[in-house]
Amino acid sequence: MSGIDFRQLLSPHCDERPPQCAVELVVVHAISLPPGAFGGPYVDQLFTGSLNPDEHPFFAEIAPLRVAAHFLVNRAGLVTQYVAVSRRAWHAGVSQWRGRQRCNDFSVGVELEGDERTPFAPIQYVRLAQLFRTLQTGLPQLRDDGLAGHEHIAPGRKWDPGPMFDWTRLQQALSCAETRNDWPILW
Repeated sequence: MSGIDFRQLLSPHCDERPPQCAVELVVVHAISLPPGAFGGPYVDQLFTGSLNPDEHPFFAEIAPLRVAAHFLVNRAGLVTQYVAVSRRAWHAGVSQWRGRQRCNDFSVGVELEGDERTPFAPIQYVRLAQLFRTLQTGLPQLRDDGLAGHEHIAPGRKWDPGPMFDWTRLQQALSCAETRNDWPILW
């Protein structure tokens, strides 16, 4: 299912959340495939397990990975959902937030198409804020302070979303973001 700014492409890289484990966190990531390049089908292919290792030298090392975020916001503002919110996507790895281990259990992962050298597009902040507010409508345990970067939950191991991500700009976008009831989110 798709629309002008939302589409779904389901990933097999997920499983069930532990029983009685409410979503309390959105983890913000950044991705570019190949590194430093934007656009193209490669994130979709990585998250669906169909990345061709022969397409680029970097792909040979990551193609076997079984990873996916729940959502991706590309540089044009298109939101892609890969995993239903009720399922555990494999996005955070070894991680902890506020003393709790295994962030995949209680989080939603959102990838932004970007890297550590390129400013994120203004529309990405708008879409991330809209997505967060929309998720809050269906996730009563997700509070306004339930946002962290991958770098915050896996310090020393992960860098993203990195120095080019403007957390103040995100807070400004959140202050006026509306929910997107027109997005057919798989809960």
